[in-house]
Amino acid sequence: MSEVLSTAQSLEKTIRESDEFAKLKSQYDKVFADESTKRMFENFRNIQLNLQEKQMMGQPISEEEVQKAQQVVAVIQQNDLIAQLLEAEQRMSTLIAEVNKIVMKPLEELYNDQMK
Repeated sequence: MSEVLSTAQSLEKTIRESDEFAKLKSQYDKVFADESTKRMFENFRNIQLNLQEKQMMGQPISEEEVQKAQQVVAVIQQNDLIAQLLEAEQRMSTLIAEVNKIVMKPLEELYNDQMK
């Protein structure tokens, strides 16, 4: 196995052991322990994924779909468990974005140097 892949596997292990991931998993477990909160969250995710899929395929999103999504967001923001899960997801997403920026730096520098 190449050194890069070995390092990536080590990074995966480090992420799994990170405070950010532990907090995310804890919040996820809390949301899914309560049936009504779980259903509310799953409904939100399904709407979110549907809109993202349409967007990626270049399909128009209707005003009705936008309003429905906004209504669901307003409802879930009032649920403390889901709000805390979304905050934990955001922190994890930020961490992954920072890792990606570091990992991609050699390619970015290579392409930027070639463009000069």
